[in-house]
Parts: sequence; C-alpha cells; structure tokens
Amino acid sequence: MISKKALLTGITGQDGSYLAELLLSKNYEVHGIIRRCSNFNTQRIDHIYKDLHLHYGDVTDFGCLFQVISEIQPDEIYNLAAQSHVRVSFDSPIYTSEVDAIGVLNLLEIVKRFKCKMYQASTSEMFGNEPSPQSESTKFDVRSPYAAAKVYAHNLCGLYREAYGLFISCGILFNHESSCRGETFVTRKITKAIANIKAGKQKELLLGNLDSYRDWGYAPDYVDAMYLMLQQDEPDDFVIATGETHSIRDFLDEAFEYAGLDWHDYVRIDPKYYRPAEVDYLCGDASKAKDKLGWKPKTKFKELVRLMVDGDINCHGDK
Repeated sequence: MISKKALLTGITGQDGSYLAELLLSKNYEVHGIIRRCSNFNTQRIDHIYKDLHLHYGDVTDFGCLFQVISEIQPDEIYNLAAQSHVRVSFDSPIYTSEVDAIGVLNLLEIVKRFKCKMYQASTSEMFGNEPSPQSESTKFDVRSPYAAAKVYAHNLCGLYREAYGLFISCGILFNHESSCRGETFVTRKITKAIANIKAGKQKELLLGNLDSYRDWGYAPDYVDAMYLMLQQDEPDDFVIATGETHSIRDFLDEAFEYAGLDWHDYVRIDPKYYRPAEVDYLCGDASKAKDKLGWKPKTKFKELVRLMVDGDINCHGDK
C-alpha cells in the first residue's frame, strides 16, 4: 500500500538513486524529474526503473516544474538537482547559478503554493575555510561559484520557511561517496583509475591538490538523514558529517594499498585540476542530527574506500 508520494529532482545522480531505493522500501510512490539527453543517463536507477514514475524536466524551467508538481501533488520534494562539481563551477559559473540558485527559487515559489514538504541539498562547501569542526552556526565563507549559488539557495530556503511558514529543511552534507559517485569527482576518479590500472587500461592518474582535507562519508548513510529530516514535526537545518577528516593523500594511500599498488608509481600532478580558490580543511559536527534525528554515520573511512575500490575493480574498470 502506498504511504506517501515523493518527487526527487536529480534522481539519476548518486544521492537520487540511493534515496529512491530507500523511499521505495518505505512504500512511497516515487516520482523523479530527469533531463532529456541524447544518451540514456539512467544507469544508476535501471534496477528500479519499473518502480519509478519519471518525468522529463529541468529545475530551471518554471513552467515544467509547476505542471509536474501540480499533477503529482507530492507530499515531499527532495531537491538534489545541481551542478555539483566545484572545479567546473569556475568554468561555468552562470550555468551553476541558474541550476543551483535560481532552480531552487523556482521550486520555492511552487512549494509556497502547494505547501508540500521540501528538502534542500546544501553543502559543506558553503563553510569554505572557516575553523573546524563546522556546525549549523558556523559562518559561511564562499570560495567558489558553486558555494555562492548554494549559499543563496540555502538562505532563500530559510527565508521562505520563516516568511511563509513552509516546511523546508536543509541538509548541510559534507562529502559523501560511493561506487555510484560521478567519475569526475576525486574519490571515484581514484578508484576508477585503480580498476583501469589493474586491468591494463590506464598508466597514470592526473590529479590536482593532494593536501586538501575532507570529511568523507558513505552516501547511503547520508540519504537516511535526508529522509529523517522530512519526518520531523518541525523543519530545520542539519549538518550531516562523520566528524573525521582525511586528505586526498590519505585516500590515495588507503585505496592503492588495498589494491596492492603504490600510488607514487602512477599519480601525476596537473595544475589544471587546481581550483582558483581552495577550501583547505572541512570537518563537520553532526551533534544536532544525532540528538534530533537519531542519525549517525555507519560506515568508517577505511570501509568506504574499500567499498569503492571493490566496486570499480568488480566492474573490471570498463564502466
């Protein structure tokens, strides 16, 4: 029996696919908005495709969004759509702002009318180089067009929540990874390269700054928190993080050693992968989520890395 209806933007992404699985397991009727592309981009949801209700659209298209939401009348909206690559946001700042900022404003204007609950995917990148550990009360320090767009969206969500009495919760998620992570993100780039190296398909791995530190968690753990936020009596903002931080060097050490390789034999530094403005150190304080949501991460760093390496090696580096 169907319990609720949910609409996911960004359903074909890492978080969207895991969240769709979770909601289906809870007997939700799950709808997703996907962009029309010349190639199919639904690989992450192919295994649950028949159980989903998919609609073509884009968060930058207000009319399309309005039509879809008015037809579905969802109980919950999870906004996961974004141009989420920080380095790319320097190259495509206008597109990033249109999707990550104005796209959210489009949704808020529609939610204001239909009064459904909404989850907004905020990001730890908003904190920039503010002292760690970062919590919900930490100031924002914008260090990229991506972060700027996300701060705009995050602040608008708070404004609409207060001004119109809407149920809008923002998850300030720190880095979260899996074998479904996009292949241009550094963690997946590393594990994909390991699989290709072992399969004899790749000889070197080009990376940028190895000395940035991140609080890395496991994506399936983090979508649990998204769901919990919309089950509360009152909307709020929550930092979701492990409270541990590791450098990209640490990730390389762990991943290559687990695969029986030495990363120094393969990794080369390419300046084109450096950001114009770097975020040096991120570490989150998820105490509020633990206290109010009963949430805590289940997967440790070492296990996360090994899951990702195994995931790519088991695909023989060819997917």
